[in-house]
Amino acid sequence: MKRRASGLLLHITSLPSRHGIGDMGPAAFHFVDFLSDAGQGFWQILPINPSSGPSNSPYQCSSAFAGHPLLISPETLLADGLVSKSDLVSDSTLPPGRVDYGAVFGYKKGLLLRAYDSFRKKTDRQEYERFCRSHRNWLDDYAVFMALKSRFQGKAWNKWPADIRNRQPDALDAVRAERDQDLEKEKFFQFLFFKQWTALKAYCQRKGIQLIGDIPIYVHYDSADVWAHQDIFKLDDRGNPCVVSGVPPDYFSETGQLWGNPIYRWDILQGRGYDWWIERMRHHLTLTDIVRLDHFRGLVAYWEVPGTETTAENGKWIEAPVFDFFRQLLKRFPFLPIIAEDLGTITPDVREVIHHFDLPGMKVLLFAFSDDLATNPYVPHNVVKNSVIYTGTHDNNTARGWFEREADTDVKAKLFAYLGRKISANEVHRELTRLAMMSVADLAVIPVQDLLGLGEESRMNRPAGGTGNWEWRLLPRQLTEEDAARLRDMTITYGRA
Repeated sequence: MKRRASGLLLHITSLPSRHGIGDMGPAAFHFVDFLSDAGQGFWQILPINPSSGPSNSPYQCSSAFAGHPLLISPETLLADGLVSKSDLVSDSTLPPGRVDYGAVFGYKKGLLLRAYDSFRKKTDRQEYERFCRSHRNWLDDYAVFMALKSRFQGKAWNKWPADIRNRQPDALDAVRAERDQDLEKEKFFQFLFFKQWTALKAYCQRKGIQLIGDIPIYVHYDSADVWAHQDIFKLDDRGNPCVVSGVPPDYFSETGQLWGNPIYRWDILQGRGYDWWIERMRHHLTLTDIVRLDHFRGLVAYWEVPGTETTAENGKWIEAPVFDFFRQLLKRFPFLPIIAEDLGTITPDVREVIHHFDLPGMKVLLFAFSDDLATNPYVPHNVVKNSVIYTGTHDNNTARGWFEREADTDVKAKLFAYLGRKISANEVHRELTRLAMMSVADLAVIPVQDLLGLGEESRMNRPAGGTGNWEWRLLPRQLTEEDAARLRDMTITYGRA
């Protein structure tokens, strides 16, 4: 990460596909080819764990370790002889350009069940069994959790019978005996995911592309992790969260953001040598080359809100044992490849930790023109070398959408003054990309929407509310050879190829 380079930000779900959602199939490999042709060295994605709840947010997951079954490629299932061509949908069945999660879930669930039926007829199960053994530390609990979610019609785990909720050994043994096939099915889906992911990562390596993954600091309450490790979360004796996560009022929301995730018991984790976190980090660093730690400041001090609150306003900051935590991580991972998500209001203690452990932070150009140009930390001339610069992230509007909908007259005047000329909405994405590329930051990452100059309709997420989040997708052939050539020329010009 110390070399001068650049890459693109595009989540797997946003890849084009005739199956209603981006996946690990042909389009993912074609995108790697595009990155290589464009002289890029990195592909940044969002979390790839199974999303939980109606928001479909990749940051609210039913497991911190499992892969999202919706990302499994139907074409690869077909090539492996697990489904037939007639099982696949026609091009017109599922919409292009957006993800209809309800329709996709119904279609892919049926497809995966047919793949499982085919698998059960096979006699050679050695590869599957090796996978189950190597991932036993999280896979067994995840499979039981998912089987129980089905058995109890999707109810949250704290609404299950007390013996199962409290994980009494006899009750769990009975579940494993009664629902053995359901457990095998969930493990098989994970086997498929990790097999396809391993192939995609290997292709990235052959093409010289490093993957940047994303680890949400918190896990969803109704997840296999919280159910299986209740002692490391602040829960009452019935498993309900005593306090929940969020952030105070900020740029994105006047009432703060109430995420609702359970809070870690750092005292318990510290006493156990942070074993759960270390295993989580080890797992993700086998899947990607680098990880972005979302909401990094929550590892220094976290905003704790009483579980009865409806907004994040009435919380308080609680310190975490961050120096001890990172010292333990560095014992296991001497060259810890982490990007610290340090956006928003960052206090001196957070900056001290980032500096002490020499971690690259994030700089976002959409934040650069709202304050004094001489001192704003996001303006290119103030960006430090050990950082990752973005035009925007998945939580921001697109560059064009920002320019057309959010940037007021004063902000535009500062942008024009910085560029030395006035520009139009048709130019802003290229000019911000150029500023990112010419900056001193080691790594520049551009969302694909900004590479293409797409508007607000292509925004990925609106924090703190809204509908239609996480749905945007590329259309087939929307990325062209001309786009690759233009990006490659800029990458070469600014020494990032």
